Amino acid sequence: MKEQKYQVAVIAAMKAGKSTFLNALIGADILASESEACTVCRTDIRPINKGSKPRLLEYREGKRKPIMIAEGEAEAIRHRFLERTHEIRATQNDNKIMRFELEHPIEAIGKLPSLAGFTLVDTPGPNEWESAEFSTVELKKTALEALRTCDAILFILDYTSFKDNTNSELLEELIERRKETLQANTGKLYFILNKVDRIAQKDRPIEDVIKDLKQALMGFGILDPIVYPASAWQGLLAKLIQQEKATNSQEEDFIQKFAAKYTEKDEKGRRYIPEPYEIAPQALQDSGIPTIEDSVIQTVVQNSGWNLLSDVLSILDKSAKAIEDTLNTRISGWEMELEELKQKVEIFQQYSALAEKKVNQVKTSIKHQKQILIKGFSEGIKEFAEIAKTNIKEEIDKLVEARQTQPEKRVNSLFSRRASKKEINGWDFFSNLVGSLGNVVLEMIPNSPLKQVIFKISCSLLDTLTGTEEDWKGEPSNNNQAEEPELDPYTIKYRDQQKAKKLIDNINNFCTPHIQSWWVNTEDELITYGTAVRKVLTQQIQTDIQGISDELSRLIGETLKVELNTNPIQFPVFDFLGIDNLMKTQQEAIIRVKAEKRGGGFCQSEYYVNVPYQDGTEDVYVIDLREITNAINKKIDSQVRESNKFLERIIEKQIEDDFQNAEQQINNYINRFQDIFNNLIQDRETKEGEKEKICSVLENQKAKLTNYLAELSSLRLFLNDWKP
Repeated sequence: MKEQKYQVAVIAAMKAGKSTFLNALIGADILASESEACTVCRTDIRPINKGSKPRLLEYREGKRKPIMIAEGEAEAIRHRFLERTHEIRATQNDNKIMRFELEHPIEAIGKLPSLAGFTLVDTPGPNEWESAEFSTVELKKTALEALRTCDAILFILDYTSFKDNTNSELLEELIERRKETLQANTGKLYFILNKVDRIAQKDRPIEDVIKDLKQALMGFGILDPIVYPASAWQGLLAKLIQQEKATNSQEEDFIQKFAAKYTEKDEKGRRYIPEPYEIAPQALQDSGIPTIEDSVIQTVVQNSGWNLLSDVLSILDKSAKAIEDTLNTRISGWEMELEELKQKVEIFQQYSALAEKKVNQVKTSIKHQKQILIKGFSEGIKEFAEIAKTNIKEEIDKLVEARQTQPEKRVNSLFSRRASKKEINGWDFFSNLVGSLGNVVLEMIPNSPLKQVIFKISCSLLDTLTGTEEDWKGEPSNNNQAEEPELDPYTIKYRDQQKAKKLIDNINNFCTPHIQSWWVNTEDELITYGTAVRKVLTQQIQTDIQGISDELSRLIGETLKVELNTNPIQFPVFDFLGIDNLMKTQQEAIIRVKAEKRGGGFCQSEYYVNVPYQDGTEDVYVIDLREITNAINKKIDSQVRESNKFLERIIEKQIEDDFQNAEQQINNYINRFQDIFNNLIQDRETKEGEKEKICSVLENQKAKLTNYLAELSSLRLFLNDWKP
């Protein structure tokens, strides 16, 4: 349990109080919050022992070791963290910082040493994913990864946005579009209605707001949603006061905002407000923070602990039953004649050879289905690339058309072009590729997330060019004479090189976030679907190999006239890593070795199209929009090729590992019986005179083992009753 990793992600729209909520869980005012979106990287908050010095580290792309940027008191770290955030935004993250890590005692788990691998993951909300001044594709990837991989997810919702039944951007972006993913993980989702202390006398009761919120969540497909009211600011201040770490301003804030509700009467009936340290324990409890901590941590511990104990118990049970089979086989072997035993061994070897042949048939079948599915992934990604290129080309064509069209006609023309925007539903295309054999596997996956992937451009390129028309229509080469009529509408001429560069920058700044967003969404869905495919194929491997193993057990038992246990083909849940884990490990290795990112989204530096200007006469700079389109297409094709190969390699490796795991288990089973028979024949040939004594020992061991198996059975019943 101490070696296991536990991740609890916190996701919120801006201004919902995420940083304050995290500070309340930590028990220190260490994460800064501002009115603007200030998350620039994923931040992992890891616990350290009390007395250890807190540190803030940053991890950079291509670097093995982190860089310490602050240590010591919470206030100093908070100040430096905020400074670093501003620096990263101002420089467009030119240091390629991948994530921060904050080492600090986490009060919420202070009494649970078994959660040494616990991590709070600070993730950005949807309104931090897009920025005109900062490339935020990694922020979106971080949030989507959290939905797939974390042990628990806390959605922080602002009470002031819900008290009037208004929907939240968080629900729209993260929940409605990912119903299947979230429905499969409803046991680890928690919704925190923060800032309930801001309720006014005229407002509806909190209970009514929560009731309506639950109805809204159920409308998004979240069955029986768990919603907790909270005041993170009240909880944080109460903790700081209890720890005697509250500043004068924090203590004054606590008195002004929260103390009045704890008014008491003295012996003369006069009302007074107790000292903050007297109020703090009850204020902390009333904030809802302790209830949330207990619920989330209990779920993490119970789920992880149950999986671990269940796996251990299964291994013990399998081992004990293997011993039981050994004892029964040896007893039966001593009871028959030696020559008959040798004949039985020959029959066993024939059965073993048949089982191995069937295992190879399963391997061929799985390999075939795997290749069909991988082909579907490959073709699906290529199709998405073509749709992306088509959409980008349409935007360039709009610009060309606008250069040729009168202003009053331009609006109607562009409106009609927008109406013809092409969209693609990924599942329709993918399902037509895999064929009948692949569909056998696909039918086992009830809801494919690829149904949701649609490439879409929300606004036109022309709409983003807000400068004067000469910024995108070009300008005459000579002030004293009119420009000759443009022969090629795809070429734009400028006298000023900076204006030429500005147009290319504008096109890049428009195309890049759209392609980035498209790919992040596609990658998210493909990873989710790849994990589902992997699970289905693993189940099929397990079922097929289990069937071969069961048949082998039956044949051996009939031959020896003994009743043998089944040989369970097991895949431990506790150590069953998903596709994200392997992707992250290999991506980090690639980044360290080559100092470049592969298999991820389009980052700004990789995607930027740098089209050279053609120098014409009279210092004219000519831009060919076709060259820009071709350059964009090459960038898309290159990224798709790399990402496609990477995703295929990950899926193929995991399925191959799963098959080898199952194959090894049945081979071990065959080899174990072969060893039993070899030893049995040897003992029969050399210790025939000790037959009675040996059989007595075997029967005695069998009796003890029967008691042990009964104890394991009762433990299993007890564990199942405790199952979360």
